[in-house]
Amino acid sequence: MNDKTREGGIEAPTRHPINWKTGDFDDETSLFSELERVYDVCHSCRRCVSLCNAFPTLFDLIDESETFEVDGVKKKDYWNVVEHCYLCDLCYMTKCPYVPPHEWNIDFPHLMLRAKAYNFRKGNVSVRDKILTSTDKVGSIAGIPVIAESVNVVNKLKPIRKVMEKTIGIHSDAVLPKFYSNSLRKRYKKRQSTNDSVNCNGKVALFVTCYGNRNQPYAVEDLIAILQHNHIKVRLVEQEKCCGMPKMELGDLKSVESLKEFNIPNLMKLVDGGWDIIAPIPSCVLMFKKELPLLFPDDKDVQKVKDAFYDPFEFLMRLKKNEKLNTNFEESLGEIAYHAPCHQRVQNIGPKTKEILELIPNTNITLIERCSGHNGTYAVKKEYHEISMKICKPIVNKINGSKLDHYVSDCPMAGHQIDNGVQNIEVRSESPFTLLRKAYGI
Repeated sequence: MNDKTREGGIEAPTRHPINWKTGDFDDETSLFSELERVYDVCHSCRRCVSLCNAFPTLFDLIDESETFEVDGVKKKDYWNVVEHCYLCDLCYMTKCPYVPPHEWNIDFPHLMLRAKAYNFRKGNVSVRDKILTSTDKVGSIAGIPVIAESVNVVNKLKPIRKVMEKTIGIHSDAVLPKFYSNSLRKRYKKRQSTNDSVNCNGKVALFVTCYGNRNQPYAVEDLIAILQHNHIKVRLVEQEKCCGMPKMELGDLKSVESLKEFNIPNLMKLVDGGWDIIAPIPSCVLMFKKELPLLFPDDKDVQKVKDAFYDPFEFLMRLKKNEKLNTNFEESLGEIAYHAPCHQRVQNIGPKTKEILELIPNTNITLIERCSGHNGTYAVKKEYHEISMKICKPIVNKINGSKLDHYVSDCPMAGHQIDNGVQNIEVRSESPFTLLRKAYGI
């Protein structure tokens, strides 16, 4: 029960469905009225100033206005705030005292999503941003053998990167992912194992993801090996497209719906067959567990898929709870700095990766709960890269000041972002799947 005498709420955040197909979601007047209301609440609080750059941008606009209040900010400048929000959800989940069930009903990220959707419908989106969020198309082209090699070489050539920065707005210092023509799906076909063990501890369908398939297949192979080592029957989702997170961050909700209509029926076949589902990338897990159920609250299949979807280490901890996890580790890992990415933290599952790695003898974990500032596309954009590195600096400082054997992040893009700032070139970010497989000695 809310106590209206309190300045803020202390209840756990609860989210309302995103009614993007009904009501006044598309109405410009209603949108700007809500932006003004929420900006005014944020101005009176300023608790989120240490998170992303959306809030410093907002507060600077207010402080530099003639009135020193939100009413002094030009409406056209509202978009400057929207552009800096990359929907990490940390303000909602960790900072804001006015989220539902508080009567002020502040959901800053989903308001920014509404504004992004408005901008997209108006056509205020660059060609660059449309390309960067078309992960299936980019991956299918860049993953062609000869093209993959060429792309990987070009991405490392400074003169060409400078040209890319001037022409299409991709920052020359931003780390771009490596593409593998030998994708995870190709690798899996060659060494597929049904793992039909008499002592099978469960069965998992792996939603590979665009990134897992083309950009990090080796780490997904490690995950499969870990699952099979624990007597889990593993298969790949037979057909899949992008989870929809990049298009959601762009505000292209129609594309999100189209991707949902392809993926959910394929996943439902597996759910109905008793399969649990996992994905190796936190953002993709979050999409199926949180965002799609809020975007499509009346779709019963979306809700069923949500209940069957797990973060990989969440799934492994469930095995541990049921005394089915293999804890016979052959190798210790020493000192590890573990970065918990935003999209895993906001799943509200706790630090499951840390808990699993702590089971390894003679292994010490230092937890880092800070945003890397990457956001999939934000950090590679010319206008935002330097800001993203500033956001990442506390993580970089922590790693630079520590004697480590390894540092890891569940989000490979966050790992690359951290790599871009650390001074010790001998230690690079790794996948926690790779380290766990190493500890198992498999």
